[in-house]
Amino acid sequence: MDTVTLGLETARHLAVTALNRAGVTLANANPTADALLAAEMDGQAGHGLSRVPSYCLHARVGKVDGAAMPTASPAGKAGIHIDAGHGFAYPAIDLAINHLLPLAAEMGVAAAAIRRSHHFGQAGRHVERLADQGLVALAFANTPAALPLPGGRRSLMGTNPIAFAAPLSGRPPLVVDMALSVAARGKIMAASKAGRPIPEGWAVDAAGHPTTDADAALGGSLLPMGGAKGAALALMVEVICAALAGGSFGWHASGLFDGQGGPPDLGQLLIVLNPACFGGDHFADRMAALLLAVAQDAPARLPGDRRLAMRQTAAREGVTIPMALHREILDLTRP
Repeated sequence: MDTVTLGLETARHLAVTALNRAGVTLANANPTADALLAAEMDGQAGHGLSRVPSYCLHARVGKVDGAAMPTASPAGKAGIHIDAGHGFAYPAIDLAINHLLPLAAEMGVAAAAIRRSHHFGQAGRHVERLADQGLVALAFANTPAALPLPGGRRSLMGTNPIAFAAPLSGRPPLVVDMALSVAARGKIMAASKAGRPIPEGWAVDAAGHPTTDADAALGGSLLPMGGAKGAALALMVEVICAALAGGSFGWHASGLFDGQGGPPDLGQLLIVLNPACFGGDHFADRMAALLLAVAQDAPARLPGDRRLAMRQTAAREGVTIPMALHREILDLTRP
């Protein structure tokens, strides 16, 4: 298939310009473009530049407020409420991280609950940023309904990503990032845009039949990772992000890929732990022992090694996207 390779500054400029043309302020377009480009560099195309067209559509029809500025209010001594104001998630996450860092330093544990939010993007990036500051971090996000409960006939819960990160001495943090479906919906969307089939076992169509057609999968349901166990974890995330953080339940949230309905009104939760308050000086030593154990069991590798290799390649060579997506984004940059 035809592709285009873009330098990082060019790719970022296209994303910022397209968002700004759609009515997104530069204060919101810049962190949003940064997050999309970071995902693209990490090989997470479903959370990367393929989101630019849907984000622009959402801004134009009011599913996201491109001018919204998130606000923060205390939640006890070690917590913070973030109201994203139906704006993009990334400025709200930036605000949450700015509050979490001093809270974790003072309290040892801190949490930020985000409500009235939009697409969470690459969940691993958010916890990695916190681990870069020496913290152990967890993230949870709910998404529009895509998964049924075992025995259920309709989708109730989203793919509901969870992520974890911990600092490692002398190398980037350990990051675990996963959707609770067999595959993230964003990967299926990217396959649809690229005209590629999806692997068997990822999804069923609207009639409940297994499918390798990405478009049919988007109109049907995704399959939970690990069967009933994955569905139970997705339900846990619904409780954390909707009942606790204040987002809409997945079955009430509008879709992230079309212009139908109002704002998706999603919830997210970030939790951080300060190793100095728990493991003290021993934490770094224990993590070094973990690295050594993995190295001695080659070819075993830590989660994220492939992602880091792709990031390094993209830093040198730029990012490669489908030509059709490049044309679509170019069209969105024009007055």
